[in-house]
Amino acid sequence: MAPDEPSRRPADSLFRGGRVFTATGTGPVPAAVAVRDGRILAVGDERELHEQLTGPATEVIDLDGGLLAPGFQDAHVHPVVAGVQLLRCDLSEQHSIDDYLATVAAYAAEHPQAEWICGGGWSMDAFPDGIPTRAMLDAVVPHRPVLLTNRDGHGAWVNSRALELARVDRRTADPADGRIEREPDGTPVGALQEGAMELVARHVPVATPAEARAGLLAAQRYLFSLGVTAWQDAMIGSFPGNPDNYPVYLDAARDGSLLARVVGALWWDRRRGTEQIPELVERRRHGRIGRFNATTVKIMQDGIAENFTASMLEPYLDACGCATANSGLSFVDPAVLREAVPRLDALGFQLHFHALGDRAVREVLDALELARRVNGANDNRHHLAHLQVVHPDDVKRFAGLGAAANIQALWAAHEPQMDELTIPFLGTERAALQYPFGDLARAGARLVAGSDWSVSSPNPLWGIHVAVNRSVPRQAVGGGADRPPFYPEQALTLTQAFTAYTAGSAWANHLDAETGTVEPGKCADLVVLDRDPFAGPVEEIGSAKVRMTFVDGRAVHVATS
Repeated sequence: MAPDEPSRRPADSLFRGGRVFTATGTGPVPAAVAVRDGRILAVGDERELHEQLTGPATEVIDLDGGLLAPGFQDAHVHPVVAGVQLLRCDLSEQHSIDDYLATVAAYAAEHPQAEWICGGGWSMDAFPDGIPTRAMLDAVVPHRPVLLTNRDGHGAWVNSRALELARVDRRTADPADGRIEREPDGTPVGALQEGAMELVARHVPVATPAEARAGLLAAQRYLFSLGVTAWQDAMIGSFPGNPDNYPVYLDAARDGSLLARVVGALWWDRRRGTEQIPELVERRRHGRIGRFNATTVKIMQDGIAENFTASMLEPYLDACGCATANSGLSFVDPAVLREAVPRLDALGFQLHFHALGDRAVREVLDALELARRVNGANDNRHHLAHLQVVHPDDVKRFAGLGAAANIQALWAAHEPQMDELTIPFLGTERAALQYPFGDLARAGARLVAGSDWSVSSPNPLWGIHVAVNRSVPRQAVGGGADRPPFYPEQALTLTQAFTAYTAGSAWANHLDAETGTVEPGKCADLVVLDRDPFAGPVEEIGSAKVRMTFVDGRAVHVATS
């Protein structure tokens, strides 16, 4: 599209020398993009735009055969928690027991004044049966308490000193929403699942507001380095060991240090009912400052499959393949869900659900169906995240209810946690229903995408790689193994995957009028890749790297190598 007469004042910058993924429904096109005053001025023929819009002060950015795309948007991420973890005992780059323990020992030695050793990022599949023990930690940190959350945030690894301080022993009952893993005599083994984490976490000194702010800014820098320019924080509230991140975002938005566009999903306290709705209304009223908008409510309906807390229509299997008495947990009673969802919908809240098991998905869709019947259609843009197991009868309901499928594509692959801790306990038939991205797309569901970082890498290109290949890129932690594609019939096309991470998530974030596509008039939130993934083999998608990231036409990340 060429500029009209009033637009002939020179552009501030011109991107040329590669292709452009516009996210408007097609693959990349050969084009140049002109930017002025923080917005996209024109998308069109390179020679024409260069002649008409380049002046002495115009910065010409050579794509060098790479790809220009809209800035990625993460529709489900936890940056403050992830950022604080980066600054603490971070285990996310290791993948063995020995490496975990070496990292913990080194961190403890480097921080002799730390009252508690806190951090996280360990993976269940590194441990026998997915369960770490207190004895392992006791060997490296015997005298100070240790609490390390696992990479998915649904479990914690603690040492004996932590259990002692929390007075958690064989007489301590499991909470209603969690489980203490135990030795044969009932003694806690050192692994706490779901709500049981709080038994120890309530004793952990909360990070200071300064630490939380540093975590947010560290996370923002890291996300910018991966081309992410906007996100939805999937839990605005207090976390174990972390302060309420609501004022952290407000302060950063107020003083201008928050450069990304952020939607905040206010945490629904699953221990309470609809009496908390007025509090959420007040948080929303005061939670709209600058680039931060707390306009969403997050409801966590179930847990995860690896620790058997994901809510299933049929029971889990045991190690012998026989049905157990456990079909997971519905953290919010379905009756409460059916009361709360229509009320929140009527108040104009967007609803963001954690729904991982097929029963949780159905419970959420039933509540949304009731809300649609009571309130009528609207533009609240509700979405269900994770969607590990979706019953075929429910796949087609997404489009009819206007509910988006919020996918965490990086998980849809064969890796030890899937092959050893999930598939055997779901069974072959139910395992084949996992992460049905292709079926959802074919049924007309809108796809949006996120990472759930710090649960897994926030690198959108790795997520796109898995969405297309259904296998982990060799560059990722745990990647490179010779494993077959994971139910390849559920793969997305590269255009579908890129769109989910750009225009799709912009829609979920109510940012689509301003961002998510490369079109004249949109904000110049852009990412430059070092290659064009559409031009090479799909097996190499994960090799692509971000060269530059722009927000409002301003470079917020430039790769140094």
